[in-house]
Amino acid sequence: MIAPLHTIVDSRLRAAAEKALQGERLAAADGLALYECEDNSLLSSLATCSRRQINGDKVFYNRNFHIEPTNICVNHCVFCSYRRRPGEAGSWEYSIDDIRDICRTYVEQPVTEVHIVGGVHPARDIYFYASLLQAVKQLLPQASIKAFTAVEIDYMAQQAGWTYEKSLSLLKEHGLEAMPGGGAEIFDETVRRQLCPDKTGADAWLRIHETAHRLGIRSNATMLFGHIEEPAHRISHLLRLRELQDKTGGFDAFIPLKYKSQHNRLGVPGEVSTEEVLRNFAVCRLMLDNIPHLKAYWPMLGKDVMQRALSFGADDIDGTIGDSTKIYSMAGAAEQHPSLTVKELENYVTAAGYRAVERNTFYEPVKR
Repeated sequence: MIAPLHTIVDSRLRAAAEKALQGERLAAADGLALYECEDNSLLSSLATCSRRQINGDKVFYNRNFHIEPTNICVNHCVFCSYRRRPGEAGSWEYSIDDIRDICRTYVEQPVTEVHIVGGVHPARDIYFYASLLQAVKQLLPQASIKAFTAVEIDYMAQQAGWTYEKSLSLLKEHGLEAMPGGGAEIFDETVRRQLCPDKTGADAWLRIHETAHRLGIRSNATMLFGHIEEPAHRISHLLRLRELQDKTGGFDAFIPLKYKSQHNRLGVPGEVSTEEVLRNFAVCRLMLDNIPHLKAYWPMLGKDVMQRALSFGADDIDGTIGDSTKIYSMAGAAEQHPSLTVKELENYVTAAGYRAVERNTFYEPVKR
């Protein structure tokens, strides 16, 4: 239950809460007022009202696994704990045969999605990744392939001398069906120059996703938070995503990604609190009124915080994973070997008071 709004002393917060409850679109000033709110119970109530209007009592999960073809990368993001140089200890670069071997272990399992993301390898071109997609699809024809961040696509296109449209069209022909939302980080270019100076810029990231949407390739979007950014940078990021979604309708889900501080060069002491993580989830749900799903990515958050996020607007908890991703474990995440069974995922949802729904990549319920 939400306390009577007239009891909210801060007039800006009261106005934002009134707009949220009436289903009105929030402006930047409203988002800033919400970020300044210290009453997480109010934010939880507002975000829960919003998510129930969009998704009722449903919380989605899927049966998935990740392929990370390489952690060798041309970029030098100071927040990254994953990147390695060629030949450096801890580096890997899977061949197509290696990837076939990974897929063969899932042939008898009811997976519905293969998630493929990795470093931007300097010596691999778009034809390598087209062959990779084809190999996965041949072995797992029932599974949708969600692959490649906009940063990876940008490098493939530059190497080939192709447009984004031509590059994405080739990948689609070989099995690409959806894109994850990585590489967005924070769109503000001043912050971006400090975090990832040689990485694909915000404008290009948005153009690549717009092009994908136009070609019928659905995608997600992310925001990396809890490092050197300010609330205004977060709000600007959300508004740019909302603007593109108004134009294309191609984003299925938004994933707030918490910065993890271990084993990187950024030098931010500590990490934001769980209460700040939950506050951010609530604000994202309220600001992004046109992106239908808000994902609590449990390998990054941990299972307990993932469950709490369901009370702050989240309606998706990702999937089974099967200990197939190292991106967050290499940055010090509590989930060093992320894997959950379907029963465990469903138990987290029902214990939070919601109804677990297995989905495919496109949020269509899976009937078994």
